[in-house]
Amino acid sequence: MTRILQNTPAIIIAHRGASGYRPEHTLAAYELGIALGADYIEPDLVSTKDGVLIARHENEISETTDVASHAEFAYRQTTKIIDGESKTGWFTEDFTLTEIKTLRAKERIGQLRSQNTTYDGLLEIPTLQEIIDLVKVKSAEINRAIGIYPETKHPTYFQSIGLALEAPLLATLTANGYQGANAPVFIQSFEVGNLQDLSTKTDLPLVQLLNDSGKPYDFVVSGCNRTYADLATASGLEEIAKYAQAVGVHKNLLVPRDSNGKLQSPTSLVTDAHAAGLLVHVWTFRNEDCFLPLDFQGNPQGEYELFFSLGIDGVFSDYPDTAFAVTENPRFKLGSP
Repeated sequence: MTRILQNTPAIIIAHRGASGYRPEHTLAAYELGIALGADYIEPDLVSTKDGVLIARHENEISETTDVASHAEFAYRQTTKIIDGESKTGWFTEDFTLTEIKTLRAKERIGQLRSQNTTYDGLLEIPTLQEIIDLVKVKSAEINRAIGIYPETKHPTYFQSIGLALEAPLLATLTANGYQGANAPVFIQSFEVGNLQDLSTKTDLPLVQLLNDSGKPYDFVVSGCNRTYADLATASGLEEIAKYAQAVGVHKNLLVPRDSNGKLQSPTSLVTDAHAAGLLVHVWTFRNEDCFLPLDFQGNPQGEYELFFSLGIDGVFSDYPDTAFAVTENPRFKLGSP
């Protein structure tokens, strides 16, 4: 099959950095992701108490930092409702940046990626600015523009506590020269409203994330009945194209799995999205068998090959070197059969 719509090969997005090899959302993970061939690195963004954007997958940080071992912060353990779910732990919005910088990252799934636990306690939690600084240095070193792919995490929640993510994100990007529709940046969100609002304030590329179940949390708050499945229809994608330039979709929306984990026939999502003028970036590709469909146990390369053959425009990968190796296959060069 021939890739359509774009004049460039599919991009590789280092998912939380090269998180298969280093603890996620650390400068070490991002740096390695770049070295392993990624075109973009992906920081998930949350806010500190003093309004600084930092990279964590969640604002509750007990799974990804050593905060629980800091006796001086024991009293800050609490329970909060985040996007309708009760969570107990320590939350970034209760810490200043200075306090966050006393913490160290740890591997989130150490039982699966025990090799990454070697780095536990060694790596800081980076700010968005520090990530951009790294990208600038590495881009200059390798003479290749590396992009950033930030996600606004829990935007409705952060808005509700007076720490909205969007204004500081745009301010930081602008201050660092990210301007225009062709800038090497994609801003992503699982919610709809904040992307629609961002589309009126910036011409930077925006990405609507689509899960394979549930609905955007701002839809829950507003009482909207539409789900991610509704957004993934041809008409839903046409609506998304009014405010975004791409969709970031769960793999199962393109190639569903049956109850045994075996792949079924592809859906029309790629064709429908391209017809609406949207790029299609797919998540998340991982090498471990527990994440792979039954069809590709022990063969993560085969899963990439299948999805690339569908004409997608990018992949989020914990192992960007595996993705890069497949993209180097002449079969998946632009225009190849």
